[in-house]
Amino acid sequence: MQIVEDIKPITYLKSRAADVLKHINETHRPMIITQNGEAKAVICDPKSYEDMRNAISILKLLSFAEEDIREGNLHSEEDVFKSVEELLNG
Repeated sequence: MQIVEDIKPITYLKSRAADVLKHINETHRPMIITQNGEAKAVICDPKSYEDMRNAISILKLLSFAEEDIREGNLHSEEDVFKSVEELLNG
């Protein structure tokens, strides 16, 4: 990925908003918008944003699981399945 191609000044966004949206939706690459030479925003297509949010959620779950393992908060398979069966059977 050549990130340099995906960095544009805010004036580019203002004058070519439709082109920017078309580009990010076709390439699924985010675009970094700068103002006065500093990165100020990142624009991405909705699918990529959703995928990123889902990936972050999975990483958070893994982090919680690792913490539980470190702290010894573990349950056997049998206990887990028994609890699930009890929940399902009410």
